[in-house]
Amino acid sequence: MAARENHTPNALIASSILLQQLASVLPKDINFNIYHLSTPPTKASALYSAPPGARQDRTYCESHFLSASIRASAHDGFAEKTDVLVFAIEVLIYSTAYDTTFFVSKADSTGYLHLLKLPKGTPSPLREISATFLRHLLEQRQRPNIRSVLSLFARAQDQYLFPGSIEYSGKHVLDDRGLVRWWCRVLNPLVESAPSDSHWDAVNGYLIVPGVDTHETRSYLPRGTKAQWTIGHPLQKISRYSGDIPPRCLVPHFPDDPKSRYLDELDEEISKGQNSDSGQWKSVKSIDQFWDMMAFRQECSAGRLVGFIWIVFTPSPRLQPTESVAGDSQTTIMTLDSQILDAKSSCSASPVFTPATSFYTSSQGQPLSLPINEHERDVPIISEQSLPSSSPHTAKRKKLSGPIVARQPRIKTENKNYLLDKPESTAYYSWKSGGRGQVIVEETDYKRITELLLRLDFANLELATSSSSRWINEVRYGAWGPMKEFWGQTITGTKVTEAQNVVGAAGVNTLNIGLVRKKRKGGIEEPKEQLTPSTNGGTPEVNVLSAGMLRKKAKV
Repeated sequence: MAARENHTPNALIASSILLQQLASVLPKDINFNIYHLSTPPTKASALYSAPPGARQDRTYCESHFLSASIRASAHDGFAEKTDVLVFAIEVLIYSTAYDTTFFVSKADSTGYLHLLKLPKGTPSPLREISATFLRHLLEQRQRPNIRSVLSLFARAQDQYLFPGSIEYSGKHVLDDRGLVRWWCRVLNPLVESAPSDSHWDAVNGYLIVPGVDTHETRSYLPRGTKAQWTIGHPLQKISRYSGDIPPRCLVPHFPDDPKSRYLDELDEEISKGQNSDSGQWKSVKSIDQFWDMMAFRQECSAGRLVGFIWIVFTPSPRLQPTESVAGDSQTTIMTLDSQILDAKSSCSASPVFTPATSFYTSSQGQPLSLPINEHERDVPIISEQSLPSSSPHTAKRKKLSGPIVARQPRIKTENKNYLLDKPESTAYYSWKSGGRGQVIVEETDYKRITELLLRLDFANLELATSSSSRWINEVRYGAWGPMKEFWGQTITGTKVTEAQNVVGAAGVNTLNIGLVRKKRKGGIEEPKEQLTPSTNGGTPEVNVLSAGMLRKKAKV
């Protein structure tokens, strides 16, 4: 029972902050059920390829899956109220000693949101949920002096996460241009509000649509905020490598991403070529040429536009002396012994700023020491000189003798979740309890749960409710201990929104039927009416032409 008591507070506060934030942006008195699933930081492949002669950065990946459901009431054809999923979004967080990257992998809706019958003009709850969830993850995974980058690609598709939902008539699918505009409106509040926050020094948005010129690309941005957006990509700015490096080291390798698939095609040129040590492609020589070629590759050449969006959060500089932390891709490494000698010789020397202490020095500099884990800080460092040297007078190991006593087996008396034993903060990631999901599972279980959703059917309301119930219960049954109780929390919106009136204050100007001029079959026109302003300020008088002023057209 001790294990439950230790981990229950973490589960209690796991999504409480997120639920409060969602309730403040959702329509008043409207109920939503929120389901938040996540994984602990797990070692993953590096996003960026290392330059020749350098090692890959140690990278950790954390997966988040958020879904929302509503209640289908009795008037929808059900005997009792039941849940139906309306929206889901998946975000992958890649973290290294130098930066944190948030990648929006998938987002989809079922189309059953119209069952709420929201008033006309109410802001889209799906847009509010997406923006609030991304803001929440950015706040919870922020680290001092470490840059954060939010990345996604907008590709129009009938269905991503809910199979069969396209067959439902209530689902509204945006086209390629509409989807790019929708995501820009979702992310625009992050760009506008973040500079006022003291945690960030600057926030910039970037948008690039391969095959579209700069003028047309600007039309996808929200009005009035174009100064905070840049048409282009920030890959060279966010790279921690300096100098002339191969373009392949600037392009991130995200899962199920168009540019990642094109990146794999170009990497085959290196494996087949003679100069494989240089890391240079044969057909593409620069990063700008890479984006020019993207317009003719993958989904970008399928007749639909694909938008790539980045939001770069530059942290405020906080220079403070802390222990030096380094990544795995340094070229010059100082040993621990040399650090101790330097510290003894110059105690009053200025502190060394590394990726964990200064963002500006880590973006282009090289780390100076090996990573120090949290549990290794208090362990004394023993140099090779302090170790006892082997000599012939060293005592030999005593031989064991006597009867062999069997060790009694230890009986497991409690169920413990070892996933929660990971440290909350290391040199490579931050895993605060406030940013975790209601249910935390391993990476293998996470893939099994998400793949189960892709095998269900949401073609109609009856199938959608059955599939929603099966997926929700599947996660609940596999959850550990007290997490079952927190899976699926109901929130009530508190935001008051006024419905927009169709008729404005000035009213609608209609054309008087008397001003319409008709033409007769014989070619004679109807008398033309003219309005003249009245002298008394009332209704204008109508001057009617007399019949004698009309001229009949002669017959031929």
